[in-house]
Order: sequence, then structure tokens, then C-alpha cells
Amino acid sequence: MLELNGDLTPPSRWRRNARVNAVTSLNTLAPSLAFADELAQRRAAFLTRLLPGDVAVLAAAPVHVRNNDVEHHHRQDSDFFYLTGYEEPECVAVFSRMEGAKPFTLFVRLRDPERETWDGPRSGVEGAQQDFRADAAFPMGELSHRLPACLENARRLHFALGRDPKIDAVVLASRDFVKRRQRLGVLAPSTIIDLSESLHSMRLIKTEFEMQEMRRACAATAEAHLVAMQSAFPGTHEHDVEAEMLRVFRKHGSPRPAYEPIVGSGPNATILHYRKNDRLMAEGDLLLIDAGAEIGFMAGDVTRTFPVSGTFTQPQRAIYEAVLEAQLAAIAIVRPGVTIEDIHQVTITSLATSLIALGLIEGPLDKALEEGRYKKFYMHRTSHWLGMDVHDVGSYFLPVDATTSATHARPLEAGMILTIEPGLYIGMRSEAPPEYLGIGVRIEDDVLVTETGSDVLTKAIPKAVQDIERVLAARAPRA
Repeated sequence: MLELNGDLTPPSRWRRNARVNAVTSLNTLAPSLAFADELAQRRAAFLTRLLPGDVAVLAAAPVHVRNNDVEHHHRQDSDFFYLTGYEEPECVAVFSRMEGAKPFTLFVRLRDPERETWDGPRSGVEGAQQDFRADAAFPMGELSHRLPACLENARRLHFALGRDPKIDAVVLASRDFVKRRQRLGVLAPSTIIDLSESLHSMRLIKTEFEMQEMRRACAATAEAHLVAMQSAFPGTHEHDVEAEMLRVFRKHGSPRPAYEPIVGSGPNATILHYRKNDRLMAEGDLLLIDAGAEIGFMAGDVTRTFPVSGTFTQPQRAIYEAVLEAQLAAIAIVRPGVTIEDIHQVTITSLATSLIALGLIEGPLDKALEEGRYKKFYMHRTSHWLGMDVHDVGSYFLPVDATTSATHARPLEAGMILTIEPGLYIGMRSEAPPEYLGIGVRIEDDVLVTETGSDVLTKAIPKAVQDIERVLAARAPRA
């Protein structure tokens, strides 16, 4: 196994905290002091984005039934976790800039010794205040009774409609209740504003704490990709490689992958969202792996493509180097002020130039770009935001001004993280020379925008042809 630089110790997000209840003693996970301070700073910054008289309501992610009485793995809603650090379901947070109101209120599940025996510990009302620093906390069962008072005389309500119909119904009914009391001199929020306006632009610029957690996620992801290179041989299945990567993720404290891994060999590498991961790999196959660890609710997102036999064939190498050249050119321009549109334009110009040189599309270059001839082999965009969600929040275009509907591409700023992931996919039914059929290549890295340029957070994973072949040549023989 190749050795990686970087701290791969488990995330410092949590500390073990014992709390004794009158009914039963409970060991619960509470935020570390550092993370609790980080959450407090986020909430303070969020509240400054609300106008005096505004109220924001955020709901936890609901639990979804998988089959019969078995539930899907619960992963907290990113917006809710970003401001609260609270991972339990069936909770609602209320943030208020009403005069005299509590700035941060949590409605949570009550402690329940019987349910905790089956499902694990709950923080309860006491833990919501003691560990998660809520200014006030109440049982979730009191939400419909107490929420109208939170909305009385509020000017605007910040709320994400459509995520959970049950919470939608409670919030809208509370607003209607307040509206019916207008004859008594009580005002109801006249406007409901999507949370993306007040919160998502915050999440787009990462704090130092988030950058640290992202580096952990990227380091675990890097080791997993190296392990994949060492474990993929002709005669092994795609899912064998996937299992090794998931083992590495878990070893470093990742509770789950950031998304369902793509482990596609041979012609499966040309399927963009291939997820069956069950093919037996053969001599001469390329293996495309798109997989990332989630640590501290931050998502790694990396793709590497390599030959399971150890060396690229000449056609494979030609396609691979075309993709790598485009990626390096795109990364080279990342800096504040550049836009994702600029990055995409550099990418498609490089790819189209290579495709023309290889005889896979017709030139000249300007016509190939104008007519999108490259799109039959490169059909997706080059970049997306990365953070708590693998396709993270934040608008890609901004309004030119308040008087028009025109928009412009959003300039990059220090603290943003984005992927750069060009690819070429030559399906078996493509109109291409036979030596190229079935070749799929994507190369993806996670890039932090800095004050002066960029930092490739996943640079520890080899991607130059000679480096990949050197790693593969050093593999222990398959047992």
C-alpha cells in the first residue's frame, strides 16, 4: 500500500458525553466544544442574513421506510445539520429575529427508554439545550401549538416548501392561524422565502472547520482509490473493488459513502451513472471508479480510470491523455474571478481539439464547438459545487441587477470547493473506429479555490499515465 501524507485520524466532530436521566443513564454523542463553537458562529452569521422581523423554520430529514418495518439509513438534512449539528429525525429548528424572541429554538423527540432500547439514545429536550445550545427547546408534539406564536407579527418566513409534506402542513396551518387573528392586531408573514436565498450562499463558502473536515474526507477517499488500484485484477468482480473502498471509508470514520459508488469496467465505464458493479473484469479492461467518502458531513468526490491489467493499450492511452490534458488545463485557470463557465469552455476546447486529432469528430475546431460535435462523447458539464452534498447548494448564475431577469455566471471566490471532471465515453454503438469502442475515461478531482489560485485536495491520487502504471506494477500478485 502506498503511504499518503495527511491526517487520517477519526474526525474530531464528536465527544463522548455522559448524562444521567431520572429514568435511565445515557451515554450520548454531543458536539465537541470546537464543533459547538463552529455551529454557534454559523447560526450567528445566518441570523445576520435575516432582516429584523424575519423567522426561519428548518425541518430534519424524515425517516423513509425501506420495506415492511425496516427503514432506510437516516442521513440528516444538510441545511438542518449545518445550523444545528443535530442528527436525529423528527425535529424542527426555528430561528427568529423577532424582538424579544429566542433566536434558536429546537423541537425534538422526547426521551423514551423503551424506544431507545430498540433504536439508540435520544438527546431529548434537556440535551437540545445543554449539548446543542438551543436557547429554548420543546417536545416535537408541541410544534403545532407553539409555532403560531413564533410567527406572530413576523414579516417574512424563510422555509423550504416541498421537502416534507407533514411539516409543510404544520407550517402553513400555523401561518393561516395567525392570519385569522389579524382583526386582533396580529400580523402574519406576508412572504415565504426559500432558504436558498438566506442559507445556501453561506454554505457555498467553506469555513476553516469545513475545510479541515473536507481534507479528511479527501484523504480517506485518496487512500480508498489507491487500495482500489491495488485490488483490481482481471478475474475479480467490480463489487470486490467497491467492498475494499467501503472498508477504507469506514476505517477512517466515514459513516457512509458520499454517494453510491460507480465501479465500471470495460464497456460499463461508458455508462455515466452505472451502479450495478457486478461485472467480472477481464484482461485489457479499463476500470472507471467514481467514489468518495463522507466525513463530518463533507463529501469527497473523485474519479480515476486505470487498466486492470497494469498497462494502457495505445487507444486507451490516447483517450486517457486527451481527458487528462483537458483536466489539467481546466485546473490551471481556477482562481477567484474565474467562472465555472470559463472552466467548461477550456475543457471542451481541449477535448474537441483532441477528438479532431484522433479522427473521432470532424473539424475545424470552431465549427466543432459551435455545433457541439464533441457532445456525443462528452455529454456532461465539467464542474459542480462540492461540500455537505456531493452536488452542493449554491447558485451557478447571479442576477445582473435588480431591474432585469438577465443573469451572469457566478465568479469563483476563495473558500469555494468544486469538482473538475472531464471525460470521454465511446459506447459500443458509437460511430467510432473499432479500436476505441467501449473505452470510457473520466478523471475528477476536488479543488479548493484559494486567495491566489487553487489547491487540489485530491492530488495524492495518481493520474499521470506513468504514475498509474508504476502503482499497478508494484501490486502484490493476486492470491
